[in-house]
Amino acid sequence: MRKIITATFVSLDGVMQAPGGPDEDPVGGFEFGGWTFHYWDDVMGAFIGGAFSKPFALLLGRKTYDIFAAHWPYQESGPIADSFNAATKYVTTHRPDTLSWQNSQSLGDDVVAALRLLKQEDGPDLLIQGSSELIQILLANDLIDEISLLIFPLVLGKGKRLFGSGAMPAAFKLNRSQASTTGVIMATYERAGEIKTGSFAQEQPSEAEIERRRNWK
Repeated sequence: MRKIITATFVSLDGVMQAPGGPDEDPVGGFEFGGWTFHYWDDVMGAFIGGAFSKPFALLLGRKTYDIFAAHWPYQESGPIADSFNAATKYVTTHRPDTLSWQNSQSLGDDVVAALRLLKQEDGPDLLIQGSSELIQILLANDLIDEISLLIFPLVLGKGKRLFGSGAMPAAFKLNRSQASTTGVIMATYERAGEIKTGSFAQEQPSEAEIERRRNWK
């Protein structure tokens, strides 16, 4: 069975839009494209390299696919370029005939059903890069098994966010974490069943607490 894994750069307030450069995704008047650039160090490079160290397939929304297809096939040979170009690319698109990057295929009209079938197959894990709109679909349908976050020490205020209001409630456990020399927190979380709730309230609430609850309702 294959996992769906998302590896995402996010700000402290959860924005993931245009981390790589000003021209990457200016939709909505986003002004801070390239906000990750000055935080890069060798620790981050090793963390990201580890994510690509085993076989994977790419799972991409159409906008991210177009960004990657205009970049990676034209780069000199290197670990990431070689692995991205060789990997199978599964893409959400209404224009399957325009998928020109090698080893690309459309997920079809029913993306959720297609991904449920892919997860049941043998093969490499499905790695999401960018693709904020696709991530919302996956979160709403409880299809993400693992989340790798690189959390940058800045607040962007507005922009496309990793978690929208449609995300299905789910518990995760921390598998590993570390920090870069520039203050970026890198953490990997794995699905851990349902959310469990409890209470720190006194067994016998005070009269003031009873009144508070009454007024709240």
